Amino acid sequence: MDFIHYWNSSKLPASLQQQFVLQQLLKKAAVTQFGKKHDFSTILAQAGHESAFRQIVPLHNYEQMYTPWWENAFSGQTDISWPGHIRYFALSSGTSNASSKYIPVTEEMSKMMRTTALRMFSCLPKYDLDYTLYFKDWLMIGGSATLQNHGHCFAGDLSGINARKPPFWLKRLYKPGTKIAQERDWDQRMKLIAQRAHEWDISIMTGIPSWVQLTLEYVIDYHGLKHIHEIWPNLSVYVSGGIALGPYQSSMEKLLGKEIIYQDTYLASEGFFAYQSRPETNAMQLVIDNGIYYEFVPFIEANFNESGEIKANAQSLTIGEIEEGVDYALVISTCSGAWRYLIGDTIRFTDKKRLELIITGRTKHFLSICGEHLSVDNMNQALQGVKEEMDVTVREFTVAGVASKSHFAHKWYLGIDTHVDKNDLAKALDKELQMINDDYKAERSAMLQELQLEIVPTRVFYDWQRHKGRMNGQSKFPRVMKKEQFKEWEQFVSQQMQTL
Repeated sequence: MDFIHYWNSSKLPASLQQQFVLQQLLKKAAVTQFGKKHDFSTILAQAGHESAFRQIVPLHNYEQMYTPWWENAFSGQTDISWPGHIRYFALSSGTSNASSKYIPVTEEMSKMMRTTALRMFSCLPKYDLDYTLYFKDWLMIGGSATLQNHGHCFAGDLSGINARKPPFWLKRLYKPGTKIAQERDWDQRMKLIAQRAHEWDISIMTGIPSWVQLTLEYVIDYHGLKHIHEIWPNLSVYVSGGIALGPYQSSMEKLLGKEIIYQDTYLASEGFFAYQSRPETNAMQLVIDNGIYYEFVPFIEANFNESGEIKANAQSLTIGEIEEGVDYALVISTCSGAWRYLIGDTIRFTDKKRLELIITGRTKHFLSICGEHLSVDNMNQALQGVKEEMDVTVREFTVAGVASKSHFAHKWYLGIDTHVDKNDLAKALDKELQMINDDYKAERSAMLQELQLEIVPTRVFYDWQRHKGRMNGQSKFPRVMKKEQFKEWEQFVSQQMQTL
């Protein structure tokens, strides 16, 4: 299946481009077990196949897609939800408490990711970069490139899967190189990177902000530098993804000797969805013509329960029906055999014409214990406001709902490495949250008690990652914790603080 020839038609309305993508996906997968069970041939025969697709194919979460479909493909069966034999599965956990998920990565999907990456990097001339920077070294921080051999297939971090066949235009420039990238132990991998750092001329780096920052700190400390530009003077671009860059940007800039360009991406194990295509905005442009069909479910009580689970009667919208400023749960159908798959992210379009969006959180990672509907995006905005007001940098955080007297409260843990008055910080954070979220403000005068806050060294968050076996360059710390996980976290913090 080749979507590339359709790029020349990109001036067509987005709705037509997406209709074409869906049609191609349905045609390709009609011969699969999933396609036969859900009458893809019948859907294709309908004049309005988008409507028929939504009526016939149900929405799926991971468990519903894995059993019985992806599970059978993982065991070596062919033609399950995508034609042929799937050789690679990306291990995805998202946050440190989640068990591993096995996401199929087909050859078609790998091709689409490489092509989207090329299109993203082709936007860099808009930032007035010296063209010679394209031909210097590119540092890519990700999970281990070593894959698990399951006989019928291989499984591992998406970065490891993609590293097996890097784009031809990147292969010579890629650092730290396959050998170092295959090191499973994070701390040993950082040591190897630091030992070789002086041999490289890094101009572009990519990775999840928390892990990139740790890498820069390690290299700076290892070589006794004031900042990273003393060893990599041509470092000019940081391509971010995985989690919001905002909470890390100020602390990362302290590691730099000059300003750099930030380019955000929306890349997941399930696909490469969007990237920042111009310097005038922090939003990312949705890729609509490259093997992924999108649906959007308004993230409201009519469609989701209090636990963030989608309701059976939830209604999805097409690309032609979306509006700016509305939070949507993202649903995808892809050339890796995901069908009407609820990926778990919530997004918001900031520019409908350009199809630019921001990630606002996760369907299950929000706080609403008494109707306050506090999203991760609200939390990030509030912490940014606190930073500007109190000149304090929060590198990591997590929060949970707790009982407080006969009512409820939010209890926060912030990773801060400088002195700050805890009470003043709690008041400032509470004030910012009330300014940002009207529901939170209303509940603060009703069932929601004063915000509770604890400050711990940032290293405690990373020690927790090590404790959970998630110190790997790819995992993300959970911003919102459920009751049992939060109890375990608090016990861990108590033990760690006794040793400091």
